[in-house]
Amino acid sequence: MATPRSRHAARLRANRRRAQARARWFAIAMVVGVVAVATLLLTAFDNNGVSSSTGAPVPAPLPVTSAPPEPQVLATVGNLRVQSPVAQGGVTAVGFHGSDEGALVLQPVGPQANEGLLARLWRKITGYERKGLAWYQLESGALRTLDVGAVAGTDVYSPVDGTVIAIRSQLVSGRKIGAEIELRPTSAPSLVLALQNVRPDKGLTVGANVAAGSSKLGRVADISRFERQALERFAADGGNNVAIQVYLSATLGVP
Repeated sequence: MATPRSRHAARLRANRRRAQARARWFAIAMVVGVVAVATLLLTAFDNNGVSSSTGAPVPAPLPVTSAPPEPQVLATVGNLRVQSPVAQGGVTAVGFHGSDEGALVLQPVGPQANEGLLARLWRKITGYERKGLAWYQLESGALRTLDVGAVAGTDVYSPVDGTVIAIRSQLVSGRKIGAEIELRPTSAPSLVLALQNVRPDKGLTVGANVAAGSSKLGRVADISRFERQALERFAADGGNNVAIQVYLSATLGVP
């Protein structure tokens, strides 16, 4: 015969089992809900943005443009703002990658087009959006080089206010394909901004003052004919581009 104490203990055990069962079902429901929400968010993003981290459909080549660019900052280094050297209508893609030559780390301005799943999910949850031209990370590591894609022959303008301090031949496999143009920015005289893959205008000389977006430096060289470009995965015309790096003056031995 069951005693009052044993009946009370049995009720307690039954209550504990029911509570444990409810907790298990609640945990399962939470997991299912989180997975469902994440799936819906990622599906919504994939329907409206670039989701591939390895490549994207390459658009048809844009026409060669000679128009000067509107002010459009693509990257910063401290207080130095690096504008697009190419008119927005002529930009095929924008990419960032590393460098082994001592260039400073660049801070991209604008959303990353091939960011990871967690970053995309976080942006969807928080509603945070970056303004500006979308850019691609072309390799892992510190971002020290900015590639502004454009069709060969497109006019190239100065990305900063400053002074031309050097114009050097750019050689690939012993062949001259363009020039490296070095500028001393007015806003950051301790730095040197270097542009590569440019065929300089004949009238461009060392010592010339240049203005961002209005002083023409030359035209985009057809670098993709001689060297494979990382930007070709995302840009037309073989990924031809103007490559930009920023150095400390002392690194280059510039007084």
